[in-house]
Amino acid sequence: MNGKINKSALFTGSCFALITTAFSFSIRAGVLPQFAEQFGLSAEQLGFINSMWFLGFPISMVIGGLVYHSFGPKNIMIVAFVAHSLGIILTIYAGGYVILLLSTLLIGIGNGCTEAACNPMIADTYSGVKMNKMLNRFHMWFPGGIILGAILSKFMTDFEFGWQLQIWIIMIPTIIYAALFYGKSFPKPKIQGANSLFENLKAMASPLYIFLFCCMALTAITEFGPNQWVNIVLSYSGADAMLILALISGVMVVGRFFAGPIVKGLGQTGVLLFSSLLATIGIYMFSTVTGFMAYGAAIIFALGICYFWPIMIGIVAQRVPLSSAFGMSVIGGIGFFSTSIFQPIIGKWIDDSRIKYMAEGFSGDALELAAGQDTLGKMVIFPAILIVLFLILFFWQKNYGEPQLNKKSKIQIIFTEKEFNPL
Repeated sequence: MNGKINKSALFTGSCFALITTAFSFSIRAGVLPQFAEQFGLSAEQLGFINSMWFLGFPISMVIGGLVYHSFGPKNIMIVAFVAHSLGIILTIYAGGYVILLLSTLLIGIGNGCTEAACNPMIADTYSGVKMNKMLNRFHMWFPGGIILGAILSKFMTDFEFGWQLQIWIIMIPTIIYAALFYGKSFPKPKIQGANSLFENLKAMASPLYIFLFCCMALTAITEFGPNQWVNIVLSYSGADAMLILALISGVMVVGRFFAGPIVKGLGQTGVLLFSSLLATIGIYMFSTVTGFMAYGAAIIFALGICYFWPIMIGIVAQRVPLSSAFGMSVIGGIGFFSTSIFQPIIGKWIDDSRIKYMAEGFSGDALELAAGQDTLGKMVIFPAILIVLFLILFFWQKNYGEPQLNKKSKIQIIFTEKEFNPL
C-alpha cells in the first residue's frame, strides 16, 4: 500500500462515479424523445447517439486497463471527471446531431474510465468473500442511480422542465466523486505478476477467458438493449416506460444487495444460467404483453439481468486473476462495444417495423406499440443464445475451485468437488 488507504472514501467515491454513469444512462433514455423532436432525428440516428455512449466505454476501459498500473487509478479518475464534465456541457449546448454524437462519446469515455479504475481498485482493496460482496454492492449503484435518474427525468418531463436542465443533474454526482477522491491514496495490486502486461495477456489467452469474452458481448446487449430503448419501445404498451425502467433498476438493487445467499446456493455459473433463462422469459413477455402485465415482465427481466455484470467481472477477477485490471477492463469493454454496435441496429429495427406495420394499416399508438413489440421480439435471441453458452460453462466449470496463492505468491488453482461460490 502507498500510504494509509481510506477504504470508505474510495468505495463511496466509486459509487458516486457509478451513479454518474447511471444518471447519464437513465436521464438520456428519458430525453431521447425530446432529442428526436427538437433535432428532427430518426430512431436510427438516436441509435447512433446511443452507440457513442457505449463506444466510449471500451475505448477508455481498454486504454485504462493497459495503463492502470503505470498511470494509476487516481489519474484515470481525473480523466473521467474531465470527460464527464465536457460531455455534459457539450450535450446541454448541442446545436445538432454531430455535437450530440461527440458529447455522448465523451460521457461514455468518462464512464469507461470509472469502470477501468474502480473495478480493479475495489478488487485490490478487498479480498475473497469481502471483495465479491463489495463488487456487487458497487455495481448495485448502477441500477440504484438509474432509479433516481428515471424518477427525476419523469418528474421533470411531466412538469415540462427542459431536457437541458435534466442533463445538468448529471453534474451533481460528478462533482461529489471528484471531491471524495481528491487527495486520497489508492491501493497497489495484491497479486504478484498482475502488473505485467505479458502475464495479463498470457492469462487472457486461456480458453476460459476467451469463452467469457464471447459471453460478455451477449450479456451486455441483453441488459442494455431493452433498457436504453425503454422510453421508445414501451411508451405505448399501456405502462409508464420510465416507471418500468425504475422498477427494473429497483429489483436489481435489491438483488445485488442480497446476492450472497443466491450465489452461495447456485454458484457463479448456476446464477448465470438461471439469469439467462429469466432474461429470455422477461424480454419475450415485453414483446407480447401490455398494460399492467408489463410490470410483471419487468420484474422477471430484472431478475434475469441483475447478476450478469458483477458475476462476469467476479469470475475474471477470481478465476483468471493474472489478467488483472487489463483483463477486467477488456471484459467490460467488449460488453459495451457489443452494445454500441447493436444500438443503431436496434434503431433500424424500430424504423423498419414502423414501415412494415404502416403498410399493414397500423397508425398512431397502435403503430408504435406494434413496432416496439416487434423489435423486442428480435432481442430475445441474445439471452436465448446465452442459455446454451452458460449451460456449457456450468458443466465445464462445476469442479473448479477457488484460485489460491501459494507461499511464493504465484497463482495456483485448487480443484474441489464443489464449485467455488464467490459470495
